[in-house]
Amino acid sequence: MRNKTILVTGIAGFIGSNLALKLLENEENIHIIGVDNMNDYYDVSIKEYRLQQIDTLLKSKKNSSFTYIKGNIADKALIDEIFKKYKPSIVVNLAAQAGVRYSITNPDAYVESNLIGFYNLLEAARHSYDNGEAGVEHFVYASSSSVYGSNKKVPYSTDDKVDNPVSLYAATKKSNELMAHAYSKLYNIPSTGLRFFTVYGPAGRPDMAYFGFTDKLRNNETIQIFNYGNCKRDFTYIDDIVEGVIRIMKKAPERVNGEDGLPIPPYKVYNIGNNQPENLLEFVDILQQELIRAGVLPEDYDFEAHKELVPMQPGDVPVTYADTTPLENDFGFKPSTSLRDGLRAFAKWYKEFYMGD
Repeated sequence: MRNKTILVTGIAGFIGSNLALKLLENEENIHIIGVDNMNDYYDVSIKEYRLQQIDTLLKSKKNSSFTYIKGNIADKALIDEIFKKYKPSIVVNLAAQAGVRYSITNPDAYVESNLIGFYNLLEAARHSYDNGEAGVEHFVYASSSSVYGSNKKVPYSTDDKVDNPVSLYAATKKSNELMAHAYSKLYNIPSTGLRFFTVYGPAGRPDMAYFGFTDKLRNNETIQIFNYGNCKRDFTYIDDIVEGVIRIMKKAPERVNGEDGLPIPPYKVYNIGNNQPENLLEFVDILQQELIRAGVLPEDYDFEAHKELVPMQPGDVPVTYADTTPLENDFGFKPSTSLRDGLRAFAKWYKEFYMGD
């Protein structure tokens, strides 16, 4: 990726910031353009912290650059201006309104970012080839394991039919895959969608269960464990996600024509998950052990008094489980960080960030 200009949307987000850090650390002469609207869906100070991490790393990198643009991908004029000025050769769209439950009460945010914003990026990518320009070589975007909805077959395969979303969030992510396919077919834009499975780790999203549980336990509040603890999640550590994204960025689907002389869509979708679902009760058990180890909670903390088993929430699914065979076959990669190692790193970061250790 030497000398490439890479546009990363959602740069202050969990995956976007970690992706930028890894790219700047390991690649020579790259130029990252980061866009984020810094919305207050969750604590903005975490987003600011992530951007600071990028700035700190940048000081040791002489030949690479990072440009941060505060803005909304739903602003078509802004997106068009960014493409015109910087001419990105790789686009990684990680800007999206996330969260299943929030989509039940705040649907507007999902339509604006996940549909209109996504369309603006695809349109800009399409016009990047105007006047014989080289244009976008690879359009990579975040999908989600939520697209599998109430799929009964496990593990979830990208070959499965995913036409039954159980939340608007899931519906917007499925729409992204359909829109990308249409643009790949019509305009020969190489695109790859990534279905992420429950991403976690240091400086993660506070709306995720492991983070919310930690906050509540620290405040002596009760945590609610849904479906009476009979949920399984394919927890995927942030470093594994980023490694997968970078490998995929480097290898765009090939542009080839079919027998009719028209382009076969250069289009792919992959699962990035740990391929090892963990029971929610076991997950909470490991989390509490690591929070005690890190000094976030006292050794004599009474967990049983702070746990409540409750029914399933609307929009949730009982299990997520990724079939990662295509990822292994095409890129020789499979996420491998154990839940304990990942939660240990999170607990250590949490202690430093919130308790000033």
